[in-house]
Amino acid sequence: MEDLAYRRLLDLYYLHERPLSDCSATVARLIGMSEYQEQVETVLVEFFEHVEGGYVNSRADKEISHYHSKVEQATRAGKASAQRRSSVRSTDVQPNNNQEPITNNHKPKKESQRGTRLAPDFALSDEWIDFCRQQRPELNPRDVFEGFRDYWIAQPGQKGVKTDWTATWRNWVRRQQAPQKTASEARQTAMAALTRGLAVPKPAAKPFWEKQDQPTEVPHVEPKRLL
Repeated sequence: MEDLAYRRLLDLYYLHERPLSDCSATVARLIGMSEYQEQVETVLVEFFEHVEGGYVNSRADKEISHYHSKVEQATRAGKASAQRRSSVRSTDVQPNNNQEPITNNHKPKKESQRGTRLAPDFALSDEWIDFCRQQRPELNPRDVFEGFRDYWIAQPGQKGVKTDWTATWRNWVRRQQAPQKTASEARQTAMAALTRGLAVPKPAAKPFWEKQDQPTEVPHVEPKRLL
């Protein structure tokens, strides 16, 4: 349970990006582990640092800082790219009044619903986090989102344009591969399966005294003749 408490505490820390509460009962309730308050408090003391205002995690703080710096860098790059595209469009040749009139074969097509690209500063919403936790509880929503955002921002042209980014996120979450379980998690899963009756333990080997004795075959020896 301490492994589960640690992962949920980190998720809560990444979600709000602020120190966790001093009250272990409150923190246990926020991560849905009120009945395991003692284990939650153990994890807080061992893996988090108590400062004025609550519990902090230095490693998580570094990752949060790195995340914001990447977002800021991507935002600046996006603005610069938009300015370059705007300057290119302003130099396009405008049509003159001597163009031939539009005939029935040259009627303009109705503009279809236009998609958009994922903004570099797009933030992970609570709705997307809830969907990931409900559909794939074994995944970390923030880790999945970082891969999602980096992938789609890097896509060139129309390949990176979508009309419904929420639907794109749902499909992305469904296609994610399950993370590899550690040996400890595998043992916990096996024990849980035995408890629920989903697995049948192997029968114990019989004691040696209950095994049937096998007759020993004695080789035939030709008698020797005495001279």
